Amino acid sequence: MTGAVQHIPAHSFHGRKGAVQNGFRYSLDYILLDPERDQPEPLLFSRKRPSLMGFRTRDHGGVPKRGEGARWLRRVFEQYQLPQPKRIALLTQPRVLGYVFNPVSFWLCYDDADDLTVVVAEVTNTFGTRHSYLCHKPDLSPIDPSDRLTATKLLHVSPFQPREGSYTFRFDISDARIGIWIDYGRKKGGLIATLTGRCQPLTNRAILWSALRRPFGARRVMALIHWQAVKLWLKRATFRREPEQHQPNVSRG
Repeated sequence: MTGAVQHIPAHSFHGRKGAVQNGFRYSLDYILLDPERDQPEPLLFSRKRPSLMGFRTRDHGGVPKRGEGARWLRRVFEQYQLPQPKRIALLTQPRVLGYVFNPVSFWLCYDDADDLTVVVAEVTNTFGTRHSYLCHKPDLSPIDPSDRLTATKLLHVSPFQPREGSYTFRFDISDARIGIWIDYGRKKGGLIATLTGRCQPLTNRAILWSALRRPFGARRVMALIHWQAVKLWLKRATFRREPEQHQPNVSRG
């Protein structure tokens, strides 16, 4: 990652497995930034003041809207007795006009050789509950595009999927592009989700173009989530209410 905040005009695909079929592909905006250091940023983006596009530490790490950002992440590393990352990058959707909702953000953790060795997938559901999945290889060697990292599903995400099964993650992250594939598997069903896009410096022009191409940012994402829920309801997919959460807010694959 270069010194400036990066912009990823990305595409996300979701394809449902099982008896009730459903799939969609949407474009959306992600940013990639260093959550521990100030970086060059365009006038229309800010971490502190009101702006067209922005980022707030409290949106990430721990409890939604009361997060502690990278301080929380470093405590997680202490809890699991992992060597502290030399560098952290956060891949997430930005605030747009002060609003944000992130179904999933990714903490990318690099070692002294600047190799990606740990990824923390921070998942937040529409009920306002969050759970993070700590993904790494047993020997903490670099994560390659061919690696499959697994984690048991512990958070109720969609009301049309049960809280059971497991995730298989695959990460292909470079300075030029990001590629993330998630295969949620369970008995007689599941889901395939992907996120892909090319990295480029975040500029005022890119922010304005995104505002025209994908107006309202995360508000649009939330509306599309509810539209897909309506489609599943019309297809008579089983609806499940959110069960009580008793698990810790971070789990290890």
